[in-house]
Amino acid sequence: MPALTLLLPERRRFAGQPLAPDIGKALARADRLPDGETGERAQLLRHFGLLPRGWPMAAITRQHDAGDAHLHQWLRADPAHVRPDINGARVLAIGELGLEPQEAQALLRPLQPVFGDAGFQLSAPTPARWYLALPLEAKLPEFSPPEAVLGDDLLTHLPQGPEGRRWRALLNEAQVILHNHPVNQARAAAGKPTVNSLCFWGAGRLPDHVRSAASGVSSGDVELLSLAKLAGLDPPREGAQLFDLRRLRQWPDVEARLRPGLAELGHDELQLDFADGARWSLRSGQRWRLWRSAMATLA
Repeated sequence: MPALTLLLPERRRFAGQPLAPDIGKALARADRLPDGETGERAQLLRHFGLLPRGWPMAAITRQHDAGDAHLHQWLRADPAHVRPDINGARVLAIGELGLEPQEAQALLRPLQPVFGDAGFQLSAPTPARWYLALPLEAKLPEFSPPEAVLGDDLLTHLPQGPEGRRWRALLNEAQVILHNHPVNQARAAAGKPTVNSLCFWGAGRLPDHVRSAASGVSSGDVELLSLAKLAGLDPPREGAQLFDLRRLRQWPDVEARLRPGLAELGHDELQLDFADGARWSLRSGQRWRLWRSAMATLA
């Protein structure tokens, strides 16, 4: 495990942004590792092992938020803002809509009987993360992750198949209730995004084991922090560290965090792990590769 691994977004997020000369030289002289699988899920799975295998993020974050995830199978039903357009319904926000706790609870009240009649309990321990408690044996369709849904047409991500039909009906009923809710009317009048849909994702049961070769994680992302807690990395220990920069969109901000790591390399390794699967390994001895021309851009 590298002494420090920087988790980064897809390289396209930095398209057109040049590398500073010193960083361009360091990356040109570094070892380019074999590309990994693309996507944030695959990126985190490079650093965390779950048993049984899967990605039950609803149960993982539920344990972080409420500590009761072992009781049920879980599904996230996060609040979402959708804007109808000529081609369908574009998803503009999921989860973080700036809801106050009292707004979230008021929105939940008329929705709870709808899901309760279907055998599912709806709750929101935080305004941004809503959960459905499901029977442990419940069979579910495939749900798209938020990173695939956000910015795209909601209709192309509705669950399919016989099981999906039930969830499409539940979503439609929830949308009707939300559309007419006084909280949304007040938010629209105040120029705030309304909660006019839900995003179902992350289904599954709490893993039996979560392991990582890292000793600590630095992040503001609840999914990553929840994984770290289950892996015993909270609080962080001395040793290999994961540093989460996936929300950055300006390359100079990445370089500002990269330079201190390069300056303190010694005999250790620093690794860059991009969400598109690209990876670099940097070591102090690579500075003697003077024949390699500096990189101008990440591409």
